[in-house]
Amino acid sequence: MTSDSDATTDETPEPPVTPPAVPDWEKRFRAPRVGLPEWAQDAPDRSLFVSNATGTFEVYAWDRATGAQRQATDRPSGTTDCALSPDGEWIWWFSDTDGDEFGTWVRQPFAGGPDEPAAPGLEPAYPAGLAIGRDGTAVIGRSTDEDGSTLHVVRADGSPPTVVYRHRESAGVGDLSRDGTLIAVEHTEHGDAMHSSLRVLTLDGATVAELDDTRGGTEELGLAVLGFAPVPGDTRLLVGHQRRGRWEPIVWDVATGAQEELAIDLPGEVQAEWYPDGGALLLSHTFEARGELWRYDLAARECVRLDTPPGSVVEATPRPDGTVEYTWSSAAEPQTVRSTAGGIVLDPPGAKAPGSVPVEDVWVDGPGGRVHALAQRPVGHGDGPFPTIFEIHGGPAWHDSDTFAATPAAWLDHGFAVVRVNYRGSTGYGRAWTDALKHRIGLIELEDIAAVRDWAVSHGLADPARLVLSGSSWGGYLTLLGLGTQPEAWAVGLASVPVADYVASYEDEMEGLKALDRTLFGGTPQEVPELWEASSPLTYVDRVVAPVHIAAGVNDPRCPIRQIDNYVDRLAARGAVHEVYRYDAGHGSLVVEERIKQIRMDLEFALKHLPR
Repeated sequence: MTSDSDATTDETPEPPVTPPAVPDWEKRFRAPRVGLPEWAQDAPDRSLFVSNATGTFEVYAWDRATGAQRQATDRPSGTTDCALSPDGEWIWWFSDTDGDEFGTWVRQPFAGGPDEPAAPGLEPAYPAGLAIGRDGTAVIGRSTDEDGSTLHVVRADGSPPTVVYRHRESAGVGDLSRDGTLIAVEHTEHGDAMHSSLRVLTLDGATVAELDDTRGGTEELGLAVLGFAPVPGDTRLLVGHQRRGRWEPIVWDVATGAQEELAIDLPGEVQAEWYPDGGALLLSHTFEARGELWRYDLAARECVRLDTPPGSVVEATPRPDGTVEYTWSSAAEPQTVRSTAGGIVLDPPGAKAPGSVPVEDVWVDGPGGRVHALAQRPVGHGDGPFPTIFEIHGGPAWHDSDTFAATPAAWLDHGFAVVRVNYRGSTGYGRAWTDALKHRIGLIELEDIAAVRDWAVSHGLADPARLVLSGSSWGGYLTLLGLGTQPEAWAVGLASVPVADYVASYEDEMEGLKALDRTLFGGTPQEVPELWEASSPLTYVDRVVAPVHIAAGVNDPRCPIRQIDNYVDRLAARGAVHEVYRYDAGHGSLVVEERIKQIRMDLEFALKHLPR
């Protein structure tokens, strides 16, 4: 017989199970993030912002007067496209299906309540701009394969939407004047989808003014709507132009035709928006992969730099009290939403993202001029050379900058050096650099990447036997094209939502991208077949020797799934080493765990196939 004490002694308790530690790279993705708040013009205490606080990027309403915040949208695939009515009463958001970008605008009360169609009578389409007036009138831009571009006026009285603009080429809503009488339209009727012209219409579609720096499509000079003056009855329109070889603003009075050039002498590209009183402009200045802010006084014609930390300001907006709210980060420090008044504007609850490694600026002589790249070295992994990932940005009209990004940080944690190249075609380095890729699509960019790759190897940063080419969207396209045209250079390829078969991609993609591709190539696949063939990864698929991992969204309207399947079938037919991951979303995912899953796949694939 066993006593109670003996029984207790014999039953040894199980030691507590310690859950595995979450690695820093996953913490960076899971850390709550918030975007720049958008505030209502006539109710500035009411704001919207986008956050991943629930694990999926969604829209949130924020009443600054009370501090109350609430989640306004909740969809499996996430939501980011949103707007707030000027009176702050209505939240508008774009409703598509599983990330396919094809849908309609819906709205809900700011204080909460059921969603309702924002524009009854309009069929689903790809969005092409939205502007909401003070009286509830809205101007909605739509794009479809059948109709091209259409702009519709939706009045608050519930009358049927009216079409005020229609054209086969790309066009979109730029802005609605403060008094709700004028619509600014960006269009490419001249056929050059890279360089827009402007037209100002009344609400019944009558033309008030035109501005066309392309001279009917004969000059490669673009214009962009930056916004009407925020004063009722003011007919000044802030416009971005490229007349001096870079983006910078002018003020155009659409009633008189007068154009006011601004006394801005900054070396990089400049975007602008109005201060709420219409007397000054907030300038966002981008130069050599960094961003900063300036205030331009229109009467005094003077620029004053606003105090922001070293790194990059990505978005900014002035408040009625004259302060400026902005998102800031650097490669080493995660993004925060700050104010020029001091302090953090929005600080989401939860663990903060771990920091990462600063970038080093690299300038390399390339075949088309000096190429700017950003390099990062892993900490605690010796002096190199390192396995190195060339993380290629999408766009192509985009550029890598000194901002915080969880993906490069994940590779650094695993002992990789990271190199990001602002190849020809990137923004931020002037119009000639951005436009240089036309007619040799993909091949131009890869020449610049190769020049930086040679620098990285010759300077002891990169191990030539362990080079990974990686990217998403246009970066994924360049990855597949690089694996086929430079097969000896790369040990592994990682392509997410890429163009793989350019002709099939053109056949299936959204209409706006078809117009852009016709501009890039100078014609359709039928008109210039040799150019499309030279730039399509499918042309070189049989030369690919590196193992390649491809991730594809089955609902992607930009890089559709059929053309990726065509490429994968060719890889499989000859037994090439490859893996394919298809997921139920569009052009990327807004779900944090899905993004972590894909990065984990990339890491495991690279580590599996790189030589030790």
